[in-house]
Amino acid sequence: MIRPRIAALLLAALLLAPPLAADQTDPRLDRLFARLQAVEDPAAAADLTRRIWRIWHDSGNALVDTVMGQGARALANDRLARAERYFDQVVAMAPDYAEGWNQRATVRYLRGRFAASAADIRRVLLLEPRHFGALAGLGLVYMELGRDAAAMEAFRRALAVNPHLEGARRNLERLQQRADGGNA
Repeated sequence: MIRPRIAALLLAALLLAPPLAADQTDPRLDRLFARLQAVEDPAAAADLTRRIWRIWHDSGNALVDTVMGQGARALANDRLARAERYFDQVVAMAPDYAEGWNQRATVRYLRGRFAASAADIRRVLLLEPRHFGALAGLGLVYMELGRDAAAMEAFRRALAVNPHLEGARRNLERLQQRADGGNA
């Protein structure tokens, strides 16, 4: 049996341990983003995108990753309030971990809490300006808020980072048509 004091020390060590070259600070990301810009093959682009997401999801902290997993399972099961509570814990434990903020922004968007979602996305982008998922999400938030010009700019920024985001491209085209007076 582990004594409470020892358990507390182990927990503190986990929380204070330096990251293991993961999350948005991972040095592999620069190379992956450069390749993502250059690749034309859709399958190769999808592979690079998945590799970036995998790095973003790995916080480098086992406890944070565990809570992220719990939040992801709650989100997948449409238990949005529970998922948000898990992601609240993640951002409290690891405020410099961009993906924790991004996941909470996603849940807040799904719950119709658009201003809160946008605030979390702004935090993501401070930590990882290349976070194309957050940029595309910001475009969706702005669409919900009726801020078409801001939505178009967010989708443009997402596509500048990852030109292979078909959803962002379609949303941008739809908004551009609407701005030009066409049917969207």
